[in-house]
Amino acid sequence: MEFMLDTLNVEEIKKWSQVLPLAGVTSNPTIAKKEGEIDFFKRIQEVREIIGEAPSIHIQVVAKDYQGILKDAAEIRKHCSGNVFVKVPVTPEGLAAIKVLKAEGYKITATAIYTIFQGLLAIQAGADYLAPYYNRMENLNIDSDVVIGQLADAIAKEGSSSKILAASFKNVGQVNKAFADGAHAITAGADVFEAAFAMPS
Repeated sequence: MEFMLDTLNVEEIKKWSQVLPLAGVTSNPTIAKKEGEIDFFKRIQEVREIIGEAPSIHIQVVAKDYQGILKDAAEIRKHCSGNVFVKVPVTPEGLAAIKVLKAEGYKITATAIYTIFQGLLAIQAGADYLAPYYNRMENLNIDSDVVIGQLADAIAKEGSSSKILAASFKNVGQVNKAFADGAHAITAGADVFEAAFAMPS
């Protein structure tokens, strides 16, 4: 069971790294934009200094095309050391890139997973983590619990080393369900962790 923080906000990371058994920090282009005009790789270095060397940092590519994804991954490798995972969306272009990147020794988090089929393909491509989007699936009338549960079963049957890193949560109940479904890890914003400790007045 792993808990990760879905933010690049330095103050939030400082606070929650002291509270949680923090396994890692995740980011995506939207999260980066929320921080305004920042030197992205400098911010990643700040995050590393706060959380230490052991926890993972998951950085998403910006490009959507095959060559662009490979280029973004190379930039991430160039600027970031340690326990870093490159997040690649599970699209046809992304899957092709994942296979190449895994062969080159990259650690990969296959992200933007909405369906069981996407997840199965990511497992076979060798992704280290699969990131199904819990709340976004619910908004699309996709049963998040079924998707995560079947992917967990597939990983167990295959004897795969892939882990499910469930993402996109709006409340603690969704996090609890994801773990019950078989997720190995979750990533959530500081607001979700805050809510987990909120006591009725």
